[in-house]
Amino acid sequence: MRSSLNGTESDRSSHGPLQRVHPWISVVVFLLAASGCAHYRVNPSLSQWNPDTGYRGRNFVHQGVHQGNDDRLMIMLTFSGGGTRAAAFSYGVLETLRDTRVSIRGREKRLLDEVDWISGVSGGSFTAAYYGLFGDRLFDDFESRFLKKNVQGDLARATLLNPVNLGRLFSPYYDRSDLAAEYYDKHVFDGKTFGDIMARKGPMIVINATDMTHGTRFSFTQDSFDVICSDLSVFPVARACAASSAVPILLSPITLRNRAGRCGYEMPPALAQAMVPPRDITSRRFDLANNMLPFLDSKKKPYIHLVDGGVADNLGLRAVLERVTLMGDTWTTLQSGGMENVNKIVFVVVNAETEIDSKWDRSEKIPPFGAMLQSYSSIAIARYNMETVALLRESFPRWAEEIRRGRCGSGKVSTEPGSCGDIQFYLVEVRFDALDDEAERSFLKRLPTSFVLKPEEVDKLRDAARRILAKSLEFQRLLGDLQ
Repeated sequence: MRSSLNGTESDRSSHGPLQRVHPWISVVVFLLAASGCAHYRVNPSLSQWNPDTGYRGRNFVHQGVHQGNDDRLMIMLTFSGGGTRAAAFSYGVLETLRDTRVSIRGREKRLLDEVDWISGVSGGSFTAAYYGLFGDRLFDDFESRFLKKNVQGDLARATLLNPVNLGRLFSPYYDRSDLAAEYYDKHVFDGKTFGDIMARKGPMIVINATDMTHGTRFSFTQDSFDVICSDLSVFPVARACAASSAVPILLSPITLRNRAGRCGYEMPPALAQAMVPPRDITSRRFDLANNMLPFLDSKKKPYIHLVDGGVADNLGLRAVLERVTLMGDTWTTLQSGGMENVNKIVFVVVNAETEIDSKWDRSEKIPPFGAMLQSYSSIAIARYNMETVALLRESFPRWAEEIRRGRCGSGKVSTEPGSCGDIQFYLVEVRFDALDDEAERSFLKRLPTSFVLKPEEVDKLRDAARRILAKSLEFQRLLGDLQ
């Protein structure tokens, strides 16, 4: 009996440690297997470049005119970054435009139905993309599916509580933003692509990200995808929004494959000419051409890593300014988009700006690294936003003159309503600084830029957007001119 008992104890002592190790070996093997199968979703190739087809502004304009939009009125909205705060603020603007009735060619319409183009960055890209895909359904379920949902918590649970996802993150070809893109694809955008936006025949939606290496703006349009010989029409909208909101450090870049040189793409003549010696290195056109060059060399740059669009342009306005630079002047830009008859060009710039916590001004202690990092990024973005809006406003007189010269010819031109020289620009800024109450301004500016807010905070942002538009003199001028 003792011998048998001793033998049993001996077996336990020799096999016990192995038995404790076996589960961990199984876990490691499982994680390695999961990581080995994980890879980001590869963007589809484009076999032959065709500058007249695909997800481009002029194709949306033609659809819009066909759908009954007034070709004399162009309305462009830009939604800034800033997490759910920005998404809710821009949502409030769309609600207000939906409820605003105007007279167009003797017919009463919603002002929202005249919107031609929406540019979104980071949090603002979600509102823009959802409206582009689903139209008025936005007002039925966007709150429950995104604005008032703990998206950030869902993503954390999908990562930490799902062994498969946790294992996939060990892959060098799959990371946090890829997982986020899959979540958005399933739970927010229903697997839709940019081709689905175009098929709905609504406004063009431009989602903006930033190239991590060169710091240039990368917009999800076929014009951009032409350069890398890729087909945007079948690219998931969710993946574009994941790229646009891939905050550096917190989230990983979204990767695209660059197949430049395989589809017959040619650089626009104006940009190609800008690179011919003697080059004017002070011109904005040279900068555009110079920024494009790295993307045209797929051998040196076979992959493109995209991060948050706010790094390059947190307002989503630069796409318009650079388009005019590319085309040479505003009249040529309008002609290329089939908008020769336009006489009212409206920009509604929605800026969910932040306010840096001033508590460090009251402390002798040296601010920690996190506070310094937030300060650096917030200050840079705020200054760049201000300069971008100022540049847009200062461009209006020159753009108006270019349109009059192109439409009416040289000589004295009448600017009376209905004449060929009749062209008006409107810049409606929707920002927290327009609120009179200092406490309310500070509260909204200091809301987190994460993807989770309290329902009452979302409602306060929506209401603020409505009140800001109601008291905006520029918005009221537009409404008066449309009557």
